[in-house]
Amino acid sequence: MPNPEFVGLVSTLQATAEAALGDLNAATASAARDGLLAEERARQTAERSLRLLTMLADKTRGNLDFTEAEVLTGAIGSLRARLGN
Repeated sequence: MPNPEFVGLVSTLQATAEAALGDLNAATASAARDGLLAEERARQTAERSLRLLTMLADKTRGNLDFTEAEVLTGAIGSLRARLGN
């Protein structure tokens, strides 16, 4: 059974990266308005989230259940595709 906190952490890191890349919602609109999501800074934020997710995958390899591994792998793949990595 997947750990909800783990899945939530992965989802939060992915959502942070996606928001920085332009998937704005009410929670990130104010950050964009304040200049915190300027293009270069936004890319850095997204890349940092990707690095954190990749590190998490490395450190948890062999210790995740199927669903947790699938969520983590999916988040990494999605962000790599968006960032062109």
